[in-house]
Amino acid sequence: MDLMKVLTDGQIKSELPEILIGDVVRVSIKIKEGNRERLQAFEGTVIARKHGGISETITVRRVSYGVGVEKVFPLHAPNVAKIEIVRHGKVRRAKLYYLRGRVGKAAKVKEDI
Repeated sequence: MDLMKVLTDGQIKSELPEILIGDVVRVSIKIKEGNRERLQAFEGTVIARKHGGISETITVRRVSYGVGVEKVFPLHAPNVAKIEIVRHGKVRRAKLYYLRGRVGKAAKVKEDI
């Protein structure tokens, strides 16, 4: 068996939801401030999903105070506490980078019913 696979099998999270491109997700991250630890939520649209296995990441985009903010979250990182799916989006692309150039209602993804 591959040595990297043996080392990473115990660290892969099994309880992750089915995250698809275009979904609106709420990612809770563990933030350390001094000796305290708290959860901070980041809610936005999944515009990309990359890699696989232990190094799998999702890129989440939201507009905050008129400025587009994108964060890349490793799915299996220990500081990602939980990922909730707020709603499913209906898309026909694997990467939604075109949303970067859109503003307002044009930057929305239709909901998948």
